[in-house]
Amino acid sequence: LVSAMNRVQLLGRVGQDPIMRQVEGKNPVTIFSLATNEMWRTGDSEVGQGALFLLCAPGDISQKTTWHRISVFRPGLRDVTYQYVRKGARIFVEGKIDYGEYTDKNNVRRQATTIIA
Repeated sequence: LVSAMNRVQLLGRVGQDPIMRQVEGKNPVTIFSLATNEMWRTGDSEVGQGALFLLCAPGDISQKTTWHRISVFRPGLRDVTYQYVRKGARIFVEGKIDYGEYTDKNNVRRQATTIIA
């Protein structure tokens, strides 16, 4: 019996080559950004996805790009991601949303939303 679920599926393009970071005393993590797009016709309330929508819906098209921060902790997946994923690649990511906080260089507390792949 599932009492709660935190699951995300994203299909998009990689924004920059992944980087691998390691904080002292913790396991390394591979991080990259992923862009997803929403498209709609001006004046419509329905949102469509991708080229099929463009072929079926003539008129003024608007687009919104959302950037997602992806973190990969699992050792095998982390290493493969770092080695093979490149900027511009179209990939599918499945994971969970993680909301956290960090303190920046200016000692300002910031919120961060991350997809844990």
